[in-house]
Amino acid sequence: MSRQEPEPRDDEERDGVPGGKPDDLPSSEVTEGTDRAPHRAMFRAMGYDDEDLTSPMVGVANPAADITPCNVHLDDLAEQAYGAIDEGEGMPIEFGTITISDAISMGHEGMKASLISREMIADSVELVTFGERMDGLVTIGGCDKNMPGMMMAAIRTDLPSVFLYGGSIMPGEHEGREITIQNMFEGVGSVAAGDMTEDELEEMEYKACPGAGSCGGMFTANTMASISETIGFAPLGSASPPAESDARYEVARETGELAVEVVQERRKPSDFLSKKSFENAIALQVAIGGSTNAVMHLLAMAAEADVDLEIEEFNDISERTPKIADLQPGGERVMNDLHEVGGVPVVLRELLEAGKLHGDAELVTGETMAEAIERVDPPAIEDLDVDFLNTVDDPIHERGAIRILTGNLAPDGAVIKITGEDHLYHEGPVRVFDEEAEAMKYVQENEVESGDVLCIRNEGPRGGPGMREMFGVTSAVAGHGHAEDVALFTDGRFSGATRGFSIGHVAPEAFVGGPIAALEDGDTVTIDIDELELSVDLSDEELEERLEDHDPEPNYEDGVLAKYTRDFGSASNGAVTNPGAKWD
Repeated sequence: MSRQEPEPRDDEERDGVPGGKPDDLPSSEVTEGTDRAPHRAMFRAMGYDDEDLTSPMVGVANPAADITPCNVHLDDLAEQAYGAIDEGEGMPIEFGTITISDAISMGHEGMKASLISREMIADSVELVTFGERMDGLVTIGGCDKNMPGMMMAAIRTDLPSVFLYGGSIMPGEHEGREITIQNMFEGVGSVAAGDMTEDELEEMEYKACPGAGSCGGMFTANTMASISETIGFAPLGSASPPAESDARYEVARETGELAVEVVQERRKPSDFLSKKSFENAIALQVAIGGSTNAVMHLLAMAAEADVDLEIEEFNDISERTPKIADLQPGGERVMNDLHEVGGVPVVLRELLEAGKLHGDAELVTGETMAEAIERVDPPAIEDLDVDFLNTVDDPIHERGAIRILTGNLAPDGAVIKITGEDHLYHEGPVRVFDEEAEAMKYVQENEVESGDVLCIRNEGPRGGPGMREMFGVTSAVAGHGHAEDVALFTDGRFSGATRGFSIGHVAPEAFVGGPIAALEDGDTVTIDIDELELSVDLSDEELEERLEDHDPEPNYEDGVLAKYTRDFGSASNGAVTNPGAKWD
């Protein structure tokens, strides 16, 4: 069928009424029977014909927008998936949803919209799918919150679904070295410290982002795309092809073909998602040094899927799964470097052969993880001549990159990613800031010194609301040369590009009376990565006394941000808003 013009049919065809679609397909409710003639008339206005109306209805959820390079090209990928669904005897229906650019919203009030967009993407895709009675989905993602939002929607609807990543941007080049958006944010700090000129930063500005695609390092978008393969929502090998490559368009077509297959086979997320799927996803995350945001997103997805996943389990899996990939932000290499040697399946093969993955976990393709790896047959790391992938027997770090800290400052947990020194420890006075802007001013005015511990609070899911990423602050700290010797902790989040001594997701958050709200300048804070501790030298009674009169006013009284001040759950449970999700 044509997406632009209705196809004319002869009088004999015009006399017929579609029929024969299986009753267990939701779309039969809007296409079958005499009483659905008005509904079919609406479809015919858009060019759908009898063949379409007797075929499975597959939605193509597309967040294309000129908001961000991550999503600017998604219409082209949607077109490929759409065509493959049509040729595969499905009835493709494309619809749109929102996106927020994390990079462009970074460092100001607009970042409060980012996490909220995850929830709105999930809600909007669920609503369209429910209202239009679709039979299956291709969900497309580009920028950071697209991926978890789309997969959460697929879990909620429990319709046969396949995820399609938009692909990552190629790195830019400046003075003979590859640069990404991470270098731009850190460059701002370097200019403030006097270590870089404004002219050099401007030169980098023109080169850092050379085209379409998500940020190139193993930041949040690429982490969640890699997880989409590992957890089973996308075929193996689909995460790494660059956005502007023929391979990416091939992935889009294959996704459309697979979407028709999974509808025909009635293969739903609940058929392949399991506790083993989530444990595999965490193993992959900690092995590649993936974004801390994936902790929250995996917890949210597990809550939606009614899979019992606790935040402490990230420690357990990190303990038994070494870090074997050295990618940005901790290293120098980007997603395209991984793609050129075989992509995510290379890492999965190494983990599987070392007994770090569940080979019997099922995937959307109908295979087990072990079967899919055998079919793809990626190269072994030991046979590759690369400097950014190590074997499990000779890892970069013996433990995985993610740690969950607890203690009397974070009874429900806090998250850190280890990108450098593994045995981080600090004990000393804290400097407390009640919002991100105050801390940023402190750093930019060159007040920060080696050994400082900075606390930024009131930035949690409800307190912000929206749990802003603190990449501006952490990048400024790194730009001043203090990435590894200044600690920062917050009830907000960090960008996937953050590196260094940065602890986020402190829970309970300050807004709801978490201990972080009781801190005062000069309190002695202990951060011990080996002992998984974040604590303050105060008794329970002293903390309770300081919190007696804690009753903050929300930052927003109306509009969408006020709604999410009310609805967000704790970061330790994924910061979900779905009242039916298992998050308490």
